[in-house]
Amino acid sequence: MKKYSFFVFTILLFFACDKNEGLINDSNFNLQIGSGSFTFDQYQPFNNKPIEVFYHIPENANQSSPILISLHGMNRNGENHRNSLIDKSNQHRFILVVPEFSENYFSGGDGYNLGNIFIDGDNPSLETLNPNDEWTFSVLDPLFIYFKNLVINYSNNYNLIGFSAGGQLAHRSFIFNNSIYCQQTISMSSGWYTTIDENQNFPYGLNESPFNSNNIASLFSRNLTILIGQNDNDPNAPNLRRNSIVDLQGNNRFDRAEYFYTSAENLANEKNYIFNWQKFVVPNAAHDLSPIANFAVDLLYQ
Repeated sequence: MKKYSFFVFTILLFFACDKNEGLINDSNFNLQIGSGSFTFDQYQPFNNKPIEVFYHIPENANQSSPILISLHGMNRNGENHRNSLIDKSNQHRFILVVPEFSENYFSGGDGYNLGNIFIDGDNPSLETLNPNDEWTFSVLDPLFIYFKNLVINYSNNYNLIGFSAGGQLAHRSFIFNNSIYCQQTISMSSGWYTTIDENQNFPYGLNESPFNSNNIASLFSRNLTILIGQNDNDPNAPNLRRNSIVDLQGNNRFDRAEYFYTSAENLANEKNYIFNWQKFVVPNAAHDLSPIANFAVDLLYQ
């Protein structure tokens, strides 16, 4: 209930703005054209978990400029992540928003990669299921609405991309978040996936998860893109999860991306569902943010 109250409040703030005002709301003296940051703690379930938000607003942006939320990797380096996309933001005239999920407040893989859906994502149970407004990606829609008010932006939706650990959070947000504002999601260079498999337990599949199996057709009809570097195929890559269950997806990121996408496509074909997912291989790229993210942005805004 608190989550929806926040939505109503921020939406009222948004519509209270005069559409003839400039791009930056006059009351927000800390926001500027160009690059900066601010602390976001207005989402009530996370009011004790402040999120530093790094942003970039191109000089030629306007009130209709698209908004891209980008999720950093396991190093939690929001500022560097934003900086790597500034040139693309300027080129395509989109506003870039990079929330930094610190280790202090969103600790480990449970708090970030697995979205804090469970207290211990590797051992899911009804007793350890967290309330859905405490899932890490639940903050993305409120952040979007709040930021729209800061910059007086009239976009109806945002796009979401995530790299590596952020790619894991992005595709799990796509599966579990049911966002009404996120238009397209791109999961980049994920180490492994929660597959659309109701026989495999979470976090590797949907069994023992809060996903409603009646929503699979709807899930396949929405826009998800999987990006993987052509050379991201090292089975001994640092921090790559390896065990007998996850290795069923393959023993490297490249093979796991193929497995996740192909198994979903096969299921959609078997059930005669509309399938609007895509997968792209980025030529000559390994596990490196810049070429992967640049490819993703060009897909979204070409």
